[in-house]
Amino acid sequence: VQLVESGGGLVQPGGSLRLSCAASGFTFSSYHMSWYRQAPGKERELVATITSAGGSTNYADSMKGRFTISRDNAKNTVYLQMNSLKAEDTAVYYCNARWGPIDYWGQGTQVTVSS
Repeated sequence: VQLVESGGGLVQPGGSLRLSCAASGFTFSSYHMSWYRQAPGKERELVATITSAGGSTNYADSMKGRFTISRDNAKNTVYLQMNSLKAEDTAVYYCNARWGPIDYWGQGTQVTVSS
């Protein structure tokens, strides 16, 4: 099982980034997918979730209207489009796959928002 995040980097405040998470080794289309993030000295927090078929999404309040989660089950990939980035969005972003009690995590990708 692998979840490989990409697309992180350094961006100025107000900028945009698109994260990708490529999955392999399990039936991607059966799993709910989420993005989490962890800032230095803080606990990991949920950013957004999308259901297995992509019919429903959920966002943390601070990300609503700025972030969009999507998935392509044909490509076994989940995305996080991040717009209007703020300094407080700086964190390591993790991809998560969940099906009942089964839980997989990626290694994370660093997002730094700074001028």
